[in-house]
Amino acid sequence: MSTMGNSTNIFWQESPVGKLERQKLLNQKGCVVWITGLSGSGKSTLACSLSWELHTRGKLSYILDGDNVRHGLNKDLGFKAEDRTENIRRVGEVAKLFADAGLICIASLISPYGKDRDACRAMLPDAFIEARLLLNALCEERDPKGLYKLARAGKIK
Repeated sequence: MSTMGNSTNIFWQESPVGKLERQKLLNQKGCVVWITGLSGSGKSTLACSLSWELHTRGKLSYILDGDNVRHGLNKDLGFKAEDRTENIRRVGEVAKLFADAGLICIASLISPYGKDRDACRAMLPDAFIEARLLLNALCEERDPKGLYKLARAGKIK
């Protein structure tokens, strides 16, 4: 018996089929490819390209896109620092489950705080790959969501 967060009497339920058996079945090692960068840097584009390439090679992957998870799992979070941290923590936990299931999880999020990415990396010490897109000069030019325009107009920070 243990206490986790606000819950008590929590037990980890072991499964008769483990990580190694799932990886053998899928013929791949589960991992997390964490793609980070500014808005408009091409994170989602890269995630989709990578997912398609893995699919053509017979590998099972799933994309956890920052905007997509905010439509459901993280719809209760805003963009304050503490909300961003919780957003990344939740995505990290889901990514960890996908990797344990043997999938190649592609997490595509702004994730601005290194400490938050480090916390996710710590959950997956042998299965976390970080890719940072450093296309800062092109982000405002691309501005697919119009965020840079809104920021310049003083409508958002």
